[in-house]
Amino acid sequence: MLVSLPAIHVTLCRVYGEEVRADRLVSLVLLLRQHGRLSATALAAELEVSTRTVLRDIEALSSAGVPVYAERGRHGGFALLPGFRTELTGLSQDEALALLIAGSRRGGQSFGLGSALASAMLKVVDALPESHRATAAGASRRLLVDPETDLLARRVDADEVPDAVMSVVRRAVLAGHRLRIRYAAVDQDPRWRTVDPIGLVTVRDQGYLLATRSGEDRTYRLSRVLAAEELAEPAQRPDGVDLDRAWQERSARFRAGGALVTARVRVDGARRDDLVRTAVTVLSEETDADGLVRLEVTFQDARHARWALWQLGAHAEALEPSWLRTALQDDAAAVLARYERR
Repeated sequence: MLVSLPAIHVTLCRVYGEEVRADRLVSLVLLLRQHGRLSATALAAELEVSTRTVLRDIEALSSAGVPVYAERGRHGGFALLPGFRTELTGLSQDEALALLIAGSRRGGQSFGLGSALASAMLKVVDALPESHRATAAGASRRLLVDPETDLLARRVDADEVPDAVMSVVRRAVLAGHRLRIRYAAVDQDPRWRTVDPIGLVTVRDQGYLLATRSGEDRTYRLSRVLAAEELAEPAQRPDGVDLDRAWQERSARFRAGGALVTARVRVDGARRDDLVRTAVTVLSEETDADGLVRLEVTFQDARHARWALWQLGAHAEALEPSWLRTALQDDAAAVLARYERR
């Protein structure tokens, strides 16, 4: 028995008139297809609903013609009749694998699309022929992109944006509507501002809203958006946008702005990459006769410069500006005094 997923979705939407519930029912079918048999408790955990909701969903599927049945007993649960299949055409094995690998990235989480991505992955895996399904799933488990920690077990902290806020921002961006956001800029009290959203960008697990306000380009850190309201009026923005180019242009303007701190540093060659990774830009570089590397780099601000060089300890030395040398000397003296006190 071969049934099209879109056909199931349309039928359920027509019967129940609920897009969200119809999506959940399709996900329930896919879970049963992939696992064979699952208890109501297991289904509830996967779908993040109550067992009572699962039982109502099972009844709804039966009414819609999906051959789902219950098995009693200690190892019982719900299952589909043998031979029942869903269909999603147009994907090769490599294309499905690419989607599975893309699903391991945290971009979906950054834009509040984690649950939608998980649902899409279920559909992709279920659509593959049996032989391809096992191969793709096995291959995807052997490729890991952007894990949460590096080799030194340092955790990569992603920006946290409330789902309710992210949903409103994303909807306004895609619909092309104006947006009111309550934004907490650095060292300022939160306040409301109306913007014309252009697009969303995620960089190293930090999300940004690209927008204009009163015709001027603005970039907002999503984690600093405390509340958001989508307005009915259309956003004042061009129909097409090259988001990658827009981001590069704004990054260049930011680097050229007066807020950046330029420093000259000597660093051990073995730690050169550590410094470069945290700096905004490298303006010049040369290697001394003793093997130390002299760099002229920029940092986001004074605090960033002080933090970045402190992380390198005795492996780096700030040569200029003088206030940075003094600040690091004061930090070192404070630490020394703390340990001498014992």
